[in-house]
Amino acid sequence: SRASISRLATRLSRLVLKAELHDPMSGFFMIRHDAFVACVKAGVSGVGFKILLDLFATSPSPLRYRELPYQFRNRLAGESKLDTNVAWEYVVMLLDKFMGGVVPIRFIAFSLVGGLGLVVHLLVLGVLFKGAEISFLWAQAGATMVAMTSNYVLNNVLTYRDLRLRGWRFVRGWLSFVLACSVGALANVGIADYLFQRDSFWVSSAIAGVLVGAVWNYAVTAVYTWKKRSVSVAGTEVVSVC
Repeated sequence: SRASISRLATRLSRLVLKAELHDPMSGFFMIRHDAFVACVKAGVSGVGFKILLDLFATSPSPLRYRELPYQFRNRLAGESKLDTNVAWEYVVMLLDKFMGGVVPIRFIAFSLVGGLGLVVHLLVLGVLFKGAEISFLWAQAGATMVAMTSNYVLNNVLTYRDLRLRGWRFVRGWLSFVLACSVGALANVGIADYLFQRDSFWVSSAIAGVLVGAVWNYAVTAVYTWKKRSVSVAGTEVVSVC
């Protein structure tokens, strides 16, 4: 299974790689200092620990390289670093490189979580409305609240893992997230209806509303829900950096 996952990750890397590397997942490599600095200046994503792939995908000019094959033995100690977070960061990094770094990485992750939230919403709505035969209004309200909560939890674990909220701050963050997303939903509907009333195609109107709502939710929650924390050290205020 690990070999299959590795092969799949390598095939996906072809979407952004500028070289025919056999093992772009490797963490065992050497690189010249000037080439490394050029990649950093070009804007490496810094997401996850697949640094070699990040460097090759970011380099402003094709890197010259040589591969020396080696073979792994069976693991005798320690544990694999591969988990859900690693896979998530890998997908986010690929999307970032595929889009050319135009869209912020956190917004990409935030949007992916939003897509999962839509699936959760529809599933819960189906269970409540069709299964439990609750009125559509209450079923929709319940599904919305569940979807908002799942989005909040996933964003807290994945998108903002470096600013993860715990304890009372988790509860307070959930309240601010739900409030922000509620306003975002109103903005979504308002923009879509405004464009539709002016003879815009209903699909484009809906997409515009979703985009406005998503940008609002991301911008507001980044400031108020997962705001950077400042710590006082020896009388000096230090702001944590993402």
